Amino acid sequence: MPAAVVRFTFRSTAPLAQNSPMSDSTPLPVVRRLRVDLDTPLPAGWNGGDAFRTAVFDALSFSFPAGEQVFIDAVKKGLAELPPERREAFEPEVRAFIGQEATHRRIHVRYNEHLERRGLVNHWERRILRRRERQLEPLQPRAWLAVTAATEHFTAILAEYLLTESTPLADAEPRLRDLWQWHASEESEHRSTAFDLYRALGGNEVWRRRTYYVVTWHFTTDLMRQVLHHLRVEGQLWRWATWKQGARFLFGRGGVLPFWRGRWGAYLKPDFHPSQGDGAPATAWLAAHAELAPPVNARLTA
Repeated sequence: MPAAVVRFTFRSTAPLAQNSPMSDSTPLPVVRRLRVDLDTPLPAGWNGGDAFRTAVFDALSFSFPAGEQVFIDAVKKGLAELPPERREAFEPEVRAFIGQEATHRRIHVRYNEHLERRGLVNHWERRILRRRERQLEPLQPRAWLAVTAATEHFTAILAEYLLTESTPLADAEPRLRDLWQWHASEESEHRSTAFDLYRALGGNEVWRRRTYYVVTWHFTTDLMRQVLHHLRVEGQLWRWATWKQGARFLFGRGGVLPFWRGRWGAYLKPDFHPSQGDGAPATAWLAAHAELAPPVNARLTA
């Protein structure tokens, strides 16, 4: 999760939004407990024996503990800025968002411990923490929410991709396929929360789009830097087979970039709202896997 954003101050004369589109039209997110074995070590090549795909997902996992904490803090700061009557309307949605993200953070801490035992180093997290301290901390809650909403659009696209295409997790170890599809489904479920809070605080369109470009740059470059580190440490970087796998995953039929291209630009449209994305695959997956991820009660304490 890239916590980098240009230095700016929001000055918006837009009125506070009167409704949360998500809470008006979509069920609230549900906090769940994932029942997946994270005691057994994660083998190298767990994603169908494909070194490149495995490195991409393992790199993403390294971003989540620090990144999810930024998201949690962003919505808490945003909620605190609302007037009391608006705060009350948003609070159930924010509480559920925090519960889901806190669960994701804990799961990926355990996941990442296995990666670190394999000799991998979490460089991405260090960059997130540095950007948070130097660039986000001095800024208003709207800036935090702009970063969060932009990154949540990335995770919503990734969620739709993982749940509708067979390529990204083809022949993956079943428990890890379940983990990633569960995470993806919950990301889709709460994809509107930060965006709605940004709008409710009068966040303007100019900075929403500018922040999105910055987040795009840092997300993609941080991801590839971490992937290259993983491939190097595990002796896969200079193998021709690895880059054939990478080309197929990135550009081939069912690849991530053809899927990503049109959906990335949707965020820049003036009438964009996250609920326009396709949440049906996530809803279907969660319904079909209710025993794997049963609901729990969540509290606004993360």
